[in-house]
Amino acid sequence: MLNAILGPLFSILGWVIFVVIGLAIFKIFKPVLKGKLGEFAVSQHAKKYLTAEYIVLNNCTLPEAQLGTTQIDHILLSPYGIFVIETKNYKGWIFGSERQKMWTQTLFKKSYKFQNPLHQNYKHQKVLQQLLADLIAPEYLHSIVVFMPECEFKTVMPMNVFKGKDWINYVKAFKHEVIPAMKLKRIQQCIEKEMLEKSWKTDRLHVANLKQHKNNR
Repeated sequence: MLNAILGPLFSILGWVIFVVIGLAIFKIFKPVLKGKLGEFAVSQHAKKYLTAEYIVLNNCTLPEAQLGTTQIDHILLSPYGIFVIETKNYKGWIFGSERQKMWTQTLFKKSYKFQNPLHQNYKHQKVLQQLLADLIAPEYLHSIVVFMPECEFKTVMPMNVFKGKDWINYVKAFKHEVIPAMKLKRIQQCIEKEMLEKSWKTDRLHVANLKQHKNNR
């Protein structure tokens, strides 16, 4: 009799514990998963709307002198230039300008500050410039910031900040070939040689480097 009563209770309790632990894990990894979904969307845009002459390198972690590592969401290689792409998977209203140090996200009547993604991507661009200094002139590296369609810009955005797949048209506007095919291949090999292995271990190392840099400031 007692077993008949306690058995279902323990079964329910087990499911409750499982759900609570699952929700806790999801909460911890939600920012990472959210970012990865945004990056996946941009890589799919490139695959669907760009031709084979465009080569996309996703989730590129490269050595960097001050931070130890820098993480670039996408590097788009093409005969028309190299595009350094920062992805932001934010919802709500977005306020920002080219020179502001911090931008603002407003969601459900709450406001959140985040680093100007153009400044963030500028650092990525400089790392890539140094890496490719012997192969390509700096003016052929272009910065792009891509937000997901769920957000709404409430200020006039700089010309290289986009929502959804609109960034594709910006890339296609570059029509003059500036990188020969053989050099483009060397650039790809140079980047891939320096890239750290794509893994959770690499991601954790990058996050640890960021935290240490922040604490040392």
